[in-house]
Amino acid sequence: MTLVTARDYAWIRSSRMFGDAMASGYGLALVRGIAPADVLRLMEAEPKGTGKGLDALVEEHLEHRDGTDYWDDSFIAGAFTVPGAGGDWTLVFDFDGGVGASRFLPALSLNGRAVSHSTNGGKPMDLFDWYENGELRTGFEGPTTRYGSTPDELVPLMREIGFDLAEDEDGTGPGTDTKAAVLALTEHLTGVRFTEELLKGAEYHFGHVPETPAAE
Repeated sequence: MTLVTARDYAWIRSSRMFGDAMASGYGLALVRGIAPADVLRLMEAEPKGTGKGLDALVEEHLEHRDGTDYWDDSFIAGAFTVPGAGGDWTLVFDFDGGVGASRFLPALSLNGRAVSHSTNGGKPMDLFDWYENGELRTGFEGPTTRYGSTPDELVPLMREIGFDLAEDEDGTGPGTDTKAAVLALTEHLTGVRFTEELLKGAEYHFGHVPETPAAE
């Protein structure tokens, strides 16, 4: 099987859809073995029905933002089922511009796996997290500054994918497309190929994720 690399995700630089998501801020999480409605429930989200396609998610997001102020951290998440390694996964996408679904990854990954990446929009902060059985295995903003219980486990794979991991580099130097490499790394860990068509054609379950998680 051919290794997926950053080159396979070079299309993100010519994609208006992904460019808009990067500019405004987005969050994407993949959760193995939990149905979309159950993922939203674990995120303590209020169900907001379903809708077809990315435009429907954008409409829900904009309607929500029209009714909130700048400091409100609540957001609309869209979740749908995708095939991947080991069975079905739920993909969660949002335009939160902050941590989005990532704060729920410990719960979402119990007895399974969850992977997320995000960009906060405007500010140059991009995050990647891989959780296994409720534990953060590897996370990073810059790929040379990793954390988690096994921060170096993915290093050989990351080098093959296309990350620049030279000790005197931050992984974002000339010739390195770190965001494309992150998408390739996510595909390796999940078996899910991320495409523009995947987001545009999905049947989303919508949920309103509260600003502060509800008390137990």
